[in-house]
Amino acid sequence: MKKLIFINGTMGVGKTTTATHLKRQLQPSVYLDGDWCWDMSPFQVTEKSKAMVLKNICFLLRSFLKSDLFEYVIFSWVIPDEKIFKTICDSLDNLSFEQYRFTLLCSDTALRTRLLKEVMNGQRTQDVIERSLSYQSLYPEMKTYHIDVSEITAEKAAEKIIHHVQNDKPF
Repeated sequence: MKKLIFINGTMGVGKTTTATHLKRQLQPSVYLDGDWCWDMSPFQVTEKSKAMVLKNICFLLRSFLKSDLFEYVIFSWVIPDEKIFKTICDSLDNLSFEQYRFTLLCSDTALRTRLLKEVMNGQRTQDVIERSLSYQSLYPEMKTYHIDVSEITAEKAAEKIIHHVQNDKPF
């Protein structure tokens, strides 16, 4: 049965890098980053843009889950609210797949260090640090499997996810 793997967490926690490792190790797989659906200029967060992005994500996930090319569909995004999971899953309700939800967590110190490095490398702007830190409190209570990545690499986080997907029950 197909497996949909959600990788959730605040900005800079390592979702993209972890998902990239998963895509290489879980075959056949496809990876969708929700941020790709937000890649617009100017960047606008409005009710209209949020609805459009969510609709596009649901369409893409549905297409990947219906395809016979993939066993694993990996999706990463900043999902700070259970309602977003519900909206996505409700749009896929007539498809057959197992669902796994993971949230990557880390200490404020580790997150600040990671984001500062990305700011210095020109990958992010300075304002993302405080925005990401402000999201931290939203994740510990989420109904997901939590992985603390404060002191582990994205590769190790991917190994933990793979172990869980191969040995435990879906969410």
